[in-house]
Amino acid sequence: MGQRDTRMKKLFLAAVAAGLAAFAPLSAVAQDAAPAAPVAAEAAPAAAAAADPAAPAAEASAYTPMAPTKGKGMPTSYQDDPAKSLTFQDQYSANGEYALWMHDMILLPVITAISLLVLGLLLYVVIRFNRKANPVASKTTHNTAIEVIWTIVPVIILVIIAVPSITLLARQYETPPADAVTIKATGYQWYWGYEYPDHGGIEVISNMLDEAAALKAGEPHQLAVDKRMVVPAGVPLRIQTTASDVIHAFAVPSLWFKMDAVPGRLNEKLLTIKEPGVYYGQCSELCGARHGYMPIVVEALPPAEFAAWVKSQGGAMPGEAAEAAPAAEAAPAAAPAA
Repeated sequence: MGQRDTRMKKLFLAAVAAGLAAFAPLSAVAQDAAPAAPVAAEAAPAAAAAADPAAPAAEASAYTPMAPTKGKGMPTSYQDDPAKSLTFQDQYSANGEYALWMHDMILLPVITAISLLVLGLLLYVVIRFNRKANPVASKTTHNTAIEVIWTIVPVIILVIIAVPSITLLARQYETPPADAVTIKATGYQWYWGYEYPDHGGIEVISNMLDEAAALKAGEPHQLAVDKRMVVPAGVPLRIQTTASDVIHAFAVPSLWFKMDAVPGRLNEKLLTIKEPGVYYGQCSELCGARHGYMPIVVEALPPAEFAAWVKSQGGAMPGEAAEAAPAAEAAPAAAPAA
């Protein structure tokens, strides 16, 4: 039994040695190949840069959310700017600037003048025609001059106000041009969804941030959202609104824009934002228990940055797909020649 055990041990050790010898070349190859990995990794960016010289520029233009500017596109408190408490927010669309001018230069002065005139007439009547000064009441029933004045003067005032009013109404019903960028805003209980049919059907769901997240982001509480409606500045926009449940209203005061979002109906309106910025709004139609918690944030970017945002969302700018198709068709044809 002792010789047999010794023979078995020898056979076992021989088998182990043969196995190690068989795997030794593989280990050596692996050890020799290991240092080559970093070289390949270092070579990859260089190859990518050579293949796409515009890659660094694309990385530099990658989208980053724009920081809001205090007092721009948002409500301003009396403590921050007392003068703003008498008027609207600063406007960043052509219609908004016209409406703000009309309010400050026409409506406010005219209404103030009329109110002071009526107050003066009331005080005059109280003092001049009280019982003590006139024990016997006047029996006057007609005064042609007064009737002509109080008829003609209000008509003239209303005609003066009507000219800019009708002009503003007409401007707000202008049809968007054919090349306008289309964004469809859908109201839900209680958040907003934005679709970009011109850019590959991108869809963004926008919910309000809680107070802690809004303060951390440096944005006003109950107006900040997690995903904004991103649009290009200085470009005509075709804003379409609808709703999935009840009537909502898409409203951004600093852009002079308000349009109802009605279930089963698609409303449409032209908007051109004059300069880049972050503009805040809210649903302006009572739509349920959380109506006050579905804010709107419009982020207007320069066109190049908007294109970077579109690509970051997996979309494509109009015309890119049409340009890519001929290139894709030409590639197989060129392959055999190579």
